Amino acid sequence: MSDSFAIASQYLLTPYALDTAKIQAVFGQIFTHNVDYADIYFQYSRSEGWVLEEGIVKSGSFSIDQGVGVRAVSGEKTAFAYSDDISNEALVSAAQATRAIAQQGNGAHTQILQRGHDTPLALHYLPQDPIASCQDIKKIELLEKLEGFARAIDPRVIQVMASLAGEYEVIMVARSDGLQVADVRPLVRVSLQVLVEEGGRREQGMAGGGGRFDYAYFTDAILQDYAHKAVQQALTNLAAKSAPAGSMTVVLGNGWPGILLHEAIGHGLEADFNRKGSSAFSGRVGQQVAAKGVTVVDDGAIRDRRGSLNIDDEGNPTQCTVLIEDGILKGYLQDNLNARLMNQPVTGNGRRESYAHIPMPRMTNTYMLNGDKDPEEIIASVKHGLYAANFGGGQVDITSGKFVFSAAEAYMIENGKIAYPVKGATLIGNGPDVLTRVSMIGNDMSLDPGVGTCGKEGQSVPVGVGQPTLRVDGLTVGGTNG
Repeated sequence: MSDSFAIASQYLLTPYALDTAKIQAVFGQIFTHNVDYADIYFQYSRSEGWVLEEGIVKSGSFSIDQGVGVRAVSGEKTAFAYSDDISNEALVSAAQATRAIAQQGNGAHTQILQRGHDTPLALHYLPQDPIASCQDIKKIELLEKLEGFARAIDPRVIQVMASLAGEYEVIMVARSDGLQVADVRPLVRVSLQVLVEEGGRREQGMAGGGGRFDYAYFTDAILQDYAHKAVQQALTNLAAKSAPAGSMTVVLGNGWPGILLHEAIGHGLEADFNRKGSSAFSGRVGQQVAAKGVTVVDDGAIRDRRGSLNIDDEGNPTQCTVLIEDGILKGYLQDNLNARLMNQPVTGNGRRESYAHIPMPRMTNTYMLNGDKDPEEIIASVKHGLYAANFGGGQVDITSGKFVFSAAEAYMIENGKIAYPVKGATLIGNGPDVLTRVSMIGNDMSLDPGVGTCGKEGQSVPVGVGQPTLRVDGLTVGGTNG
């Protein structure tokens, strides 16, 4: 992390004549009042976006954002102030604002700031700058190449939109317990949307991917794979019949369909909802909440993944946290505040969208582990049902666990074989209930290609999802052929 700390100091401290002594003095001002904990979060980010449509650059954007957020916590109360001005004066003003939550008194003493952790942290990605990794003309050429690959697949492709996004983020966290750490976070993503037409009917398909690396990741082979997946999805929907409605066996594909797991179950395992008793999983640690064989983890330490972090936004190392093991609920995703109030270990899941937001417990890369069934065996076991190979949008109610998801690519299964594609299928159910209905778990677990963004209380952060092929019995399917 030493290189990251040097880079962070270069961007966040040195230009503003800040140093450890001045940051320590800010904590001293906060702790003239009775507060339990305080932290300061510095952030610098550069981001860009390019959109190519019909061979023409439709838009190009570039932005720089920077600022600092100061938080003080007393019991369950949190005071937070932020500024886009990184300066000693701004820090002092923010510190004075956060003291409003505490009573005047002899506050606790802060620890002397120390750089880094007791043991060196493993790097889950390198401190690269993707925006500077290649010239702008090369980025446009990448999108042109992607469009060409898509158009060459099938003459029914009538419209292509390709986009590219990159971000270079530098953060530093200073805490009242004496920890001072930093991270440099690259992030890139390429997206493709195609429109196909035949006989006056039009359908679309989408694909893409990315992660915490630079644009060199997007080789011709990877771009061709995106193109084939997007065109295949569109052509499949072009030939699709209306989906039937009713209760039936549903087979969920591997990879991106893990978004259902993320939304319907993952949010319900975040500590803040459970501490407040508003989750369907509240108070159920140690209980059977899923079918035997179901093991769900959240792992922010996977190499180069979109949802991975070297440290979370509170300075804690990320880790692999087992949430459900063989159907038994083991625990929740914790940030500093909720872990302290629940007397539980921190799991490295404190995340925030930016310096202007307070941290909260959030998922990183959330997925279900492998079972022992071959995917073909799972399909063959279904006499009549739906195979949901890919998902579009969805929504969930955290308190009840109820969800609705639309399938972007789906097929009917008849007598153990995939029969024909269908469109308009939606999956309706209850997250905790669905976990108990899992009857077969595949051995083909994969993570999504790196496209996920999660929203919670107005904050968006990059995440990853994944799962093996699953058979779920008795799931309600909403369709257009009722």
